[in-house]
Amino acid sequence: MTTTKGGDLIADTLIEEGITHVFGICGHGNVGLLDPLYERRDQIRLVSPRHEQTAVHMADGFFRVSHKPAATLTSTGPGSCNQIMALAVAQTDSSAVYSITANVPTGQFNRAPFQELSMHHHADFNSVIKPVVKRSFQPSRVEMLPLAMRQAAAAMTTGRPGPVNLDIPYNLFQEEADVTREPKGSAFGQRRSGASAEDIATTADMLTAAVRPVIFIGHGVALSEAGTELTALAEARGIPVISSPNGMGCIDMESPLSLGFIGRNGDYAANQAGRHADLVLAIGGRFDDRSASSWKPGYSWNFPTTKLIHVDLDHAELGRNYTPDLAILADARAFLRQLLAELENRDALRRETAAWLSDIEGWRKEWTDFIAPNWNGHSDPISPFRIVKDCQRVLPEDVILSLDSGVHHNWYMQFWKARRPQSMLNTWGYSGMGFGPSSILGAKLAAPHRPCVSICGDGGFTMVPHVLCTAVEYDIPVVWVVWNNFAWGAIRDLQYGYFGGREYGTAFRAGENREPYNPDFAAWARAAGVDGYTVTDSRQFAATLEAAVASNRPALIDVHVDADVRPPATGTWELPPLQPKEPAFGRPWRP
Repeated sequence: MTTTKGGDLIADTLIEEGITHVFGICGHGNVGLLDPLYERRDQIRLVSPRHEQTAVHMADGFFRVSHKPAATLTSTGPGSCNQIMALAVAQTDSSAVYSITANVPTGQFNRAPFQELSMHHHADFNSVIKPVVKRSFQPSRVEMLPLAMRQAAAAMTTGRPGPVNLDIPYNLFQEEADVTREPKGSAFGQRRSGASAEDIATTADMLTAAVRPVIFIGHGVALSEAGTELTALAEARGIPVISSPNGMGCIDMESPLSLGFIGRNGDYAANQAGRHADLVLAIGGRFDDRSASSWKPGYSWNFPTTKLIHVDLDHAELGRNYTPDLAILADARAFLRQLLAELENRDALRRETAAWLSDIEGWRKEWTDFIAPNWNGHSDPISPFRIVKDCQRVLPEDVILSLDSGVHHNWYMQFWKARRPQSMLNTWGYSGMGFGPSSILGAKLAAPHRPCVSICGDGGFTMVPHVLCTAVEYDIPVVWVVWNNFAWGAIRDLQYGYFGGREYGTAFRAGENREPYNPDFAAWARAAGVDGYTVTDSRQFAATLEAAVASNRPALIDVHVDADVRPPATGTWELPPLQPKEPAFGRPWRP
């Protein structure tokens, strides 16, 4: 046992857990922890953005790129509450974040001191945060810190990763106690549960018997770092791969076996393959409403007519939306390695799927011919097709792209080809605006030698413009491309589609004539010390983006986008009780 202050113990434990970054904002409640972090600044770096939401998004982006958790630090009360949306994004997208919050001192519990929540329980921040974390711990003595910190790290990184919370009364930072240290709790990637031999054999039997198989992958494949095994299975057996946004890049999306995303704004070939498949091997995916066309049969999937093998590390996802013919609780990489070993002793599947792959190539050609006229045109404002194409042409293969919530995300889900795993960051499950412009900062800190570009809507960027300050303060050379369509474009399009073409509350307008309005984003960036560019001519965008990336400085490009060009729907999405729209290209199919 050693006598130590709580703050020293916390800082040392974070270092022992392998945490190299703390994204946090000071306050009276956590000032007692700042000095221990200062003393260890060569081992653990404190980065202080201007808002707690951004701090969590940065930790989220850091984890998605590096698969190493970061910590966040907030003070008592409002600062900690500012995290909630960002923690919900991290939880629904399975990102490990170690959230440390301060609370009122134990000697003042239930006296309603400054910033205590005490209506139903003393120091009751746990009730606020618990829906968006895997577990919230509240040690009330220094002696309780070692166990709580080990258990928090273990909960964060085992099974399906996610955020955890350590809520600490701020007197503990300076109080001393004799404590016994705990072993390291973090175990991300170290505990990989496999499938039973019987389930592996059954999977191999079902794959061998299938004539039209597809693999559907989600974030679980990326988290398991199973891209090599996935690619080996797909290529050896000739099985096409459909990806959720958080699975994109696990197989090189330039591969002819990569069909891209599925759902309303998916690739046509992906939806066709999903509709017509006789077997789907789903690995680490959730079948949420947007990747399943709101579960309407024949639009993206055809369960239960199509057989389903569902593999996931989280038992809650097995059978949540579709009842599988075979449910397997297993880590993606462990499962794929087991399956590859089993299939080595079996006849090749490719000869059975040749006709199936030919059908897919036919669908791919139909889709390519349909969209081909849109790629090369010059327009003012700029066509979204041109922006996506120029990004794909100019940005290198190792680029890390972050996307926010908004209509721009639909375009990149449909047309972006990620070349590597952990290179496309999406706010998918909770779809929180501000994730994209913020998480790219954490991504760059995790991968300082890779270009990092945020594609974000004008609405989402104006929620977190203070990211400019953080990039300058900490010399984080990221590029923001602001998709400026002068509207909450995705919602405006829903209004137009469902309510007779009327618009109300979704366009940005100002002045006597209610002209389209936005701030001058480029001037805003320059005022913060960031290089700022405005692009309204499609012929200038590619060169501007290329120069901004090459400068290795923080930069923002304000791109004026044609809001009246929409991604062509190939599936559907239902907003009950409104009648869902039919696909713009293709049609549902039922056996």
